[in-house]
Amino acid sequence: MQSRRKLRFRLIVSFALFGFGLSALFAVAALYVRAKVENQLINASLQNDVDQAVDHVIAHPDQQAHSELLEAWIKSDRTLYKMPLAWQNLSSGVHDIRDVDVTGQPRHYKLAVQRKDGIIGFIRYDISREDLGKRQLVTSLIGAVVLFSLLSLAIGLWLSRKVLKPVTELARRLRDFRRAGKAEPLAQHFADDEVGELAHALDEYAARLTAMVERDREFNSDVSHELRTPLAVISSTTELLQGSPDLTEKLSERLKRIERASRQANELIEALLLLSRAQRRGPTRGETTDVGKVAADVIESQRPQMRGKPLSIELVISEAVSVNAPASVLSVALTNLVGNAIKYTLEGSVRVEVGHGRVEVIDTGPGIKPEDAERLFQRGVRGEGAGGSGAGLGLAIVRRLCELYGWDVSMRPRSDANGAIASIQFG
Repeated sequence: MQSRRKLRFRLIVSFALFGFGLSALFAVAALYVRAKVENQLINASLQNDVDQAVDHVIAHPDQQAHSELLEAWIKSDRTLYKMPLAWQNLSSGVHDIRDVDVTGQPRHYKLAVQRKDGIIGFIRYDISREDLGKRQLVTSLIGAVVLFSLLSLAIGLWLSRKVLKPVTELARRLRDFRRAGKAEPLAQHFADDEVGELAHALDEYAARLTAMVERDREFNSDVSHELRTPLAVISSTTELLQGSPDLTEKLSERLKRIERASRQANELIEALLLLSRAQRRGPTRGETTDVGKVAADVIESQRPQMRGKPLSIELVISEAVSVNAPASVLSVALTNLVGNAIKYTLEGSVRVEVGHGRVEVIDTGPGIKPEDAERLFQRGVRGEGAGGSGAGLGLAIVRRLCELYGWDVSMRPRSDANGAIASIQFG
């Protein structure tokens, strides 16, 4: 899961890391250059001093050699044994030596050696003081790195506040518009820069989106009006036909089916119009709906879908359940769940259970995989198995209606037998 960081935080961290990296690089470079130059200067001075001391002894054997630096020895091949054993086999040049003194304390020094015409010169230069100076320099550079890092952090804080102020203002206005539910022009509040261009693009997008939403609302209203007119004609004509004295029982049953289909079409239109409105909660209009009664009506309307299959359908009400929602909304939701159970169950039973604040549709069909339970509520996803035709919109509509009224709809496989359980838990 990717970490979500605010833009200002990322900008501050970038400045701090840049300052730290730059100062640290400078410190490392300073230490390297100091060590390199110091080593070259000391080596050159030692070598020059020992060369001069040996040349002086060769030119003036009766005079004592001296060194402008500390601790010089000039020996011949016969007196070389007086020098430390570790020095006796050293070649001409400057050697970096670490050993311990007579007290057992570690020491670090450079030893310049020159062998010429049987004369061997030694000059020792103690660099412990230089080591101390190096440690002091390292401490100073670490302090400088910390100081520059803090300075970079402070600059990052200041610049982030200044640079991101227009972006923060744009985000605040967008949040205010979201709370108010009405968009206002943004570009007029910002300068003609990148943020202003973004505000102008958002204004254009909002205008297009508003126009599209208005067109959709008008289309839904027009379609619902046009569909309700022929449905009203069908409903009234069916009602007149049912009052005919010479109506046979078979024809009466068919007219009842037409009446139920007309009522379901009206309920579906009302539910779809409800979903098309930009509302976070569905309107109740003060209605209290008996879930058991709606479930009974849905079962009767869905019986013709069984089409002679060896299938039974029953309603079990363990306790009365009521919801504050229009009956049409609950009817559309249950019609989809019961219709799916009938469609996918070739034989056996479909049982609708009402009680304990929920309604469940239990079938003996092929069942579902646990990992597919949530995916079935996505648009365009169809179930597998017998009769698995359709656009894959039914359960998606059920999910949206349930979310509108705060209900929890779910699907799960049965644990005791083949089949699936569709459940609506009322909030």
